[in-house]
Amino acid sequence: MNFKYDVLVIGGGHAGCEAATAAAKIGAKTCLITMDMNKIAQMSCNPAVGGIAKGQIVREIDALGGYMGIVTDATAIQFRMLNRGKGPAVWSPRAQCDRGKFIWKWREILDHTDNLDIWQDEAHELIVENGVAVGVKTVWGAEFRAKSIVITAGTFLNGLMHIGKTQIPGGRCAEPAVYHFSESISRNGIRMERMKTGTPVRIDARTVHFEDMERQDGENDFHKFSYLDTPRTLQQLPCWTCYTTPEAHETLRKGIADSPLFNGQIQSTGPRYCPSIETKLVTFAEKEQHPLFLEPEGENTNEMYLNGFSSSMPMDIQLNAIRKIPALREAKAYRPGYAIEYDYFDPTQLHHTLESKVVEGLFLAGQVNGTTGYEEAGGQGLVAGINAALRCTGGESFTMKRDESYIGVLIDDLTTKGVDEPYRMFTSRAEYRILLRQDDADARLTERAYQLGVADRMRYDYWMEKKAAIERLIHYCDNTLVKAKDINGALEHFGTSPLLHSCKISDLIARPQLSINQLAEVLPELNAIIKTPANRIEEIAEAAEIKIKYKGYIERERIVADKMRRLENIKIRGHFKYAELHEISTEGRQKLERINPETLAQASRIPGVSPSDINVLLVLLNR
Repeated sequence: MNFKYDVLVIGGGHAGCEAATAAAKIGAKTCLITMDMNKIAQMSCNPAVGGIAKGQIVREIDALGGYMGIVTDATAIQFRMLNRGKGPAVWSPRAQCDRGKFIWKWREILDHTDNLDIWQDEAHELIVENGVAVGVKTVWGAEFRAKSIVITAGTFLNGLMHIGKTQIPGGRCAEPAVYHFSESISRNGIRMERMKTGTPVRIDARTVHFEDMERQDGENDFHKFSYLDTPRTLQQLPCWTCYTTPEAHETLRKGIADSPLFNGQIQSTGPRYCPSIETKLVTFAEKEQHPLFLEPEGENTNEMYLNGFSSSMPMDIQLNAIRKIPALREAKAYRPGYAIEYDYFDPTQLHHTLESKVVEGLFLAGQVNGTTGYEEAGGQGLVAGINAALRCTGGESFTMKRDESYIGVLIDDLTTKGVDEPYRMFTSRAEYRILLRQDDADARLTERAYQLGVADRMRYDYWMEKKAAIERLIHYCDNTLVKAKDINGALEHFGTSPLLHSCKISDLIARPQLSINQLAEVLPELNAIIKTPANRIEEIAEAAEIKIKYKGYIERERIVADKMRRLENIKIRGHFKYAELHEISTEGRQKLERINPETLAQASRIPGVSPSDINVLLVLLNR
């Protein structure tokens, strides 16, 4: 059978779901090909969304009209805002989700998206004609033709799982690997390498001594992931914390010789920032304990995830070590932890649109680009899906700069610097993080998403109402004086120094000791403005307060970002034959030729390209 579409998406994980829905919403006739329709958006590792910097990415996905935030809010069984003790630039939402309900909420969305079909099958061969990707053949003999093809295959490409010396082909526990498809991609000149990731043992909650653990409850205030009205409806559950013990470490050390990570069985690189328990023992040999977090997998299941105990050690070593921990002394496991190796493709061969520089019409997103994490995958999938659809209509491509979104930072890092280990987003990777806060992703992105057609009118109107309310509140605070005699009693009560003369409300809000809500308690007019519109009081008040309190920092960072934008606007692709530029360093020539950057700013971020090399390029451009 032959099928014709505008956009094909290969893989039904987090990247694939965002890519397929984005392309379909823009108007492209889209088909999502997945190996198992009952495992759409499966959370292969921890059933949690968000975290440091990752939470910001999910807020951006939502602001752009994506669905990860909506699905997370609908299936959350615990929510927390991380880093609340620090400045708002690094506040990061995180939610524990019900794994099964997460899948079915995504499936409901896909089933009700216009222009989108789903086909259950396995991609076998990429069809490329004259350097252009035009279709895919499947193992069932179906042939799909399309104008744009998005590959979001996760860890399935030549996937190989490891538990001790046992090796099992697979893309995920109990799911088959995909063979031959990688080779059909790489034979077209796309560089392919291997990476490794892993997951911990799953524990039966009925066998845990929770009295020996510390309870960690979530928060239930107004914070969530989606900017829309998406309340949490599931039962909210606690997580639990404990520590490994010297006895557990001793048991684990006995199995190091059989660990695939140390016996030469695994050659590929794993995530440095999410190391296995055996790697922790070797790297931090002096430590007598490591923290563990026992987290629920669902509202109505006994299965729990032992965060911090990722391992590919032999099964008996894993289980014996766990039982040396007091709270887990009688623990039973549903399945052991394992490592998995898989193929990925060099992301420096991609444009910022995530279209291949080598094969036209081919887009790649998610772990196939060398990243790790549902959030990083979802952000890439959204961008790839948007651009795959725009390519079909001839529309201008969609990209985001480093001062516009964490997703923009992610994609720029991938395409400019490449990866030598699974890439994970951190707030420290963003040089303009005070501009990229979790509270203002809608301010940065929603109007642009509406113009693209990926955010609908309802979302746009919802944002415009919020925008007007924030501006009204800030305007009132900036232009309303409060007299010393009317406020000094309250200021002393709040633990801050009294006024000597009248000042603007915004000057009081700027004080570290004061919040806008505290002032609203004693200033009736301010209180009345905060309560309009009534359905989003806390959200609007917080957004206005952050903009007032951190105004100087925000403006200063915006000036720096605008200066860098001047280099972002200087296009250099196609202007130079780098191999012939002997005025710049040898390393600089090699790196510039390999990556072929779009702009001078991108060239300046390539490791090995020096400031003097950039100055030479500027001089040559002026000539």
